[in-house]
Amino acid sequence: MNKHEIVFYPVANGDTSQVITSNGRRILFDFCHRSCGEDPDDPVIDLNSTLKEELSAVERDDFDVVAFTHADKDHISGSTDFFELQHAEKYQGNGRIKINTLWIPAAMLLENASNDEQSEEFVILRQEARHRLLEGKDILVFSHPAKLDEEWLHEKLKERGLPLNARDHLFVDAGTIVPGFNLIDDKVEFFCHSPFIKHCDDGDFIRNEASLVFNVRLDADGEYFDYLEVGDTDSEGLEDIVSITEYHGNMDRLAWDVFNIPHHCSYKSLNKDEKGDKETTPKPLVEKILLAGKANAYIVSSSCPVTDLKESYEQVQPPHIQARKTYEKYINKVDGRKFLVTMEEPNANKPKPIRFEIASSGISLIKAAATGASFLASVKPPRAG
Repeated sequence: MNKHEIVFYPVANGDTSQVITSNGRRILFDFCHRSCGEDPDDPVIDLNSTLKEELSAVERDDFDVVAFTHADKDHISGSTDFFELQHAEKYQGNGRIKINTLWIPAAMLLENASNDEQSEEFVILRQEARHRLLEGKDILVFSHPAKLDEEWLHEKLKERGLPLNARDHLFVDAGTIVPGFNLIDDKVEFFCHSPFIKHCDDGDFIRNEASLVFNVRLDADGEYFDYLEVGDTDSEGLEDIVSITEYHGNMDRLAWDVFNIPHHCSYKSLNKDEKGDKETTPKPLVEKILLAGKANAYIVSSSCPVTDLKESYEQVQPPHIQARKTYEKYINKVDGRKFLVTMEEPNANKPKPIRFEIASSGISLIKAAATGASFLASVKPPRAG
């Protein structure tokens, strides 16, 4: 019997999630360790300890894939202390966790360091990605903009005496299946929705719009389930994805049993132009994604608690209560199960990782008690369709 897991970690307004396949392969999306999580009285999880304990339990010190959807601090924080990096000895050994294959958007190779607080960590990751790409192994880069060749890659390949296409096999285009996994051997495949080449070649790119976006399709004994993994893409980026996906006849790749909504329940991922007073009205093409949810599906917000208080409606930074109300409205429209917030499960005082088990009988939410014990939530819902 094939059983997969999808896990979301409570890291406040930040992202870390993991797909664990039935054959034991582990794919980590983003990494956000917050030092406050090391305080046992703080509700934020100690991500470093949690992930190391989980790996140790299966006698591993590595992930098959670590994918950074983009370079914002809440998606990379603490990563250069946690992971073993190949480009310099100072980042190796001492219990660091290995990355067998690194997945990044091309923007992370091109971006210049800013003066913000995350720039040092971003620069280290950019060095690591460039090193792996030049070495020709242990990395996949999503999209291949001409700007990358012109500004950096071709010059470096010439210095090494290599042909200009020597690293072309390490680039993955939007609208294609990601190499390295397949439904026959691994019972999982990754379809890349974004980024597009235009995200880097059409003038100045915006980091969030160049985020990695995937349809993750899981096979559980012949029953197929879809996980929509989205970075911090706003409504404009999502509209582009829908337009292109419709044009190529791939709308099944926008279906979802689990939807990791963008940008910590920000209204801007529904409608960047208008938050709304009580709820956010989604852009028409974004609405198509919301309506692509399947019966018994779940929406997950990787965010702080989303409270329905008077002051919440004026909150500038996400999470936004107006967005939550919209997502809850649409989870009901598609006969879904529930809208979940990482920092609210099982309660806001002691949140635990949200774990889904995926089997041929359906998706089960593994409820975590505040003590850390786990149990399956009620009865497994039947697989629809």
